[in-house]
This record gives sequence, structure tokens and C-alpha cells, in this order.
Amino acid sequence: MVIVATLLLLRHGRTTANADGGLAGRQPVELDETGRAQATAVGERLKPVPLAAVVTSPLVRCRQTLELALPEATPVVEEGLIECGYGSWEGQPLKKLAKEPLWPVVQQHPSAAVFPEGEAMAAMAARAVAAVRGWDARVTAEHGAEAVWLACTHGDVIKAIVADALGVHLDLFQRIVADPASVTAIRYTPLRPFLLRLNDTGGDLAGLVPPPRKRRRRAPGVTDSDAAVGGGAGAAAR
Repeated sequence: MVIVATLLLLRHGRTTANADGGLAGRQPVELDETGRAQATAVGERLKPVPLAAVVTSPLVRCRQTLELALPEATPVVEEGLIECGYGSWEGQPLKKLAKEPLWPVVQQHPSAAVFPEGEAMAAMAARAVAAVRGWDARVTAEHGAEAVWLACTHGDVIKAIVADALGVHLDLFQRIVADPASVTAIRYTPLRPFLLRLNDTGGDLAGLVPPPRKRRRRAPGVTDSDAAVGGGAGAAAR
């Protein structure tokens, strides 16, 4: 059995833009009262989980979430986890944007979407996946395969990372949900990633901590595999 580091993806708490139905993008919107309560609540859920590293999008809503959820942590800013650059769409009401010709492309064919004066959705996905995979390798090398680490980021970023972990095309990522203050868990094994939790807003997170690795004698020619990491219930139980 291969034991590998575990990534927890935390979406920031609800913001004033979320509440008002606007597209915040990279604007410095802050958590609202509900978002602050969500951040505090997810912090309670994270208490049983020893975190080897905490990284964050540079945007204030993510940093505020971590200040409330993990006040003892010292997050490292990771630019690769910043929200997608929505360009001239930023700050506009979603109901207005839904009338734009680009809107159906974003919803049905996001891999082709390039926001006016902004970023391509595919570019966002590529740099976000590269960021978390790079950090996962670094955490494993520095803290061991049983390490758990956390990245606080944004809804579309999390959805893109999950799509990559599931091996599905970016055009399907709108089927994935990442609510404010939700936790999503992924393990990257040598052969494939495994999605352990998705959009978890109330479950016990202690079960995501891998058990200590047991030293055992192996017969000649027997090697580890990642077979025990998959298989739904068995993986989720760890």
C-alpha cells in the first residue's frame, strides 16, 4: 500500500460579493458576517488535523478565512492559487453577465473561454494544478508521506483541480460544486490521484489523517501498489 500526502482544498468563506450575486474575481472583497462564521466553524473541524503546511491564494478573502480558521498557522502565499482573472467581467452582477455571448461558452465549453482583458480558463486550470502538485511533492519530501497540508483558494480553482484529479475534461468542471468554506480532499499517488472528499461542509475531517505507516517484512519481489488507496469506502475510511 502506498501512503501519500493528503491535500485539503479549502474554499474561502462567503464574501460580500457572493451575497450580492456579483463576480468578485481578483477584487479585494472581504468576508461577510456569514463568511466569518463559516471560517470559524471550519477551523473547529480542522483542529484534529495536524497540518504540515498551509498555503493560500494572495487575495484577502482567503487570508481572512485562514486568520479565523487557523489563527496559529503561518500561511505561505501561492500566486498559482489566485482566482481566475475575469478581466472586465470583475465586479459585475452575474445576472448581467449571463446575457453576454461568452456566458454559454463559460458554462458549456470553459476550456475555450478567454475573459475580455483577462485570463483563459484553461490557463487558470493549468497553473492551479501545477501549483498544488508542486506543493504536494514538496510537502511529501519535507514532511513524509503521512503529511496532511491545506490550500485555501477559490471556487473555480478548486473545481479545476478536482476535474484534473478525476481525469475529466475541463469542459465538465461546471458539474462540480465547491461551496464557501467547504473542504475537498485529494491524494496524489504515483499512478493516479484519488478524490477522498468533495465539497464537505460538515463531516469529520479527522478520518482524513493517514494512519502511521507500519513496518512489515515483505516477500522477495513484492512491491507497494496504490491499489489500497482507491476503492471508495476503504479510502474514505482512512
